[in-house]
Amino acid sequence: MSTRTITLPETPDSSHSPSTSRPPSRSLPRDTWIVLTRELRPTLHDPFSVIFSLVQPLFFLALFGPLLAGNLGGGLPGGDVWQWFVPAILVMISLFGSSTVGSNLLFEMQTGAHERMLVTPLARSSLLLGRALKEIVTLVAQAAVIVLVMLPFGFTLHPLGAVLGLALLAVLGVGISSLSYALAIAVRKQDWMFWVVQQTFLFPLMILSGMLLPLDGGPGWMQALARANPLTYVVDAERALFSGQVLSTEVGTGFAAALVTAAVGLAVGIRSMRGSAG
Repeated sequence: MSTRTITLPETPDSSHSPSTSRPPSRSLPRDTWIVLTRELRPTLHDPFSVIFSLVQPLFFLALFGPLLAGNLGGGLPGGDVWQWFVPAILVMISLFGSSTVGSNLLFEMQTGAHERMLVTPLARSSLLLGRALKEIVTLVAQAAVIVLVMLPFGFTLHPLGAVLGLALLAVLGVGISSLSYALAIAVRKQDWMFWVVQQTFLFPLMILSGMLLPLDGGPGWMQALARANPLTYVVDAERALFSGQVLSTEVGTGFAAALVTAAVGLAVGIRSMRGSAG
């Protein structure tokens, strides 16, 4: 029985090749994009969930808006109830939606999905950035729906101001969602604490921002707390932007408050995400 010898073609020695001596290089933007697309996939498969989450803001517009018009009317800054109230509702969407996203991370930690993500070569910071950007996409879509719904009711759209207003909401949403993820990681062994802390801070921040009612007639202590609330400046900036006052002082102050919130949120969130394997 004869044997046949097969000679393989000579190949360069790859033992010293740079491409095999180290793993392929990765970048934070690329990793963030991978996490973003992963997080967006369920929403794209079920877009009605985005619309369904607008039920509460629409109820506020339908039931609270007429009360404002009937009781305050021309007493509102600017005199138009919708130009005053609709931007505040957009901030409410950002506040409600971004502050609850940590519950999704809690679920992933309970099911082990988060731990599986941690063992991937993705940068830890991208796990937070990708999730936060996903919330921004959802937020912008919801805000666009609200604005379109209110146009037939007399709400006036100023395109440049609206674009800047959505950008401001995106910056704020990054900060709040990052803090929400950090809270979820901090209370992962007592997940019920997430909702206790979230609700404890949510409604005071909302009321003390002048989102629902003007605070000009409130007591001094309430006005002092409102001035210490960064959400107050964001709400004022949104009202100015959606009224077309893009160069007003309120806009600059609002962007500064949102940027500080985003910087603090990202710093705390990324640090928590890096230590979440422990």
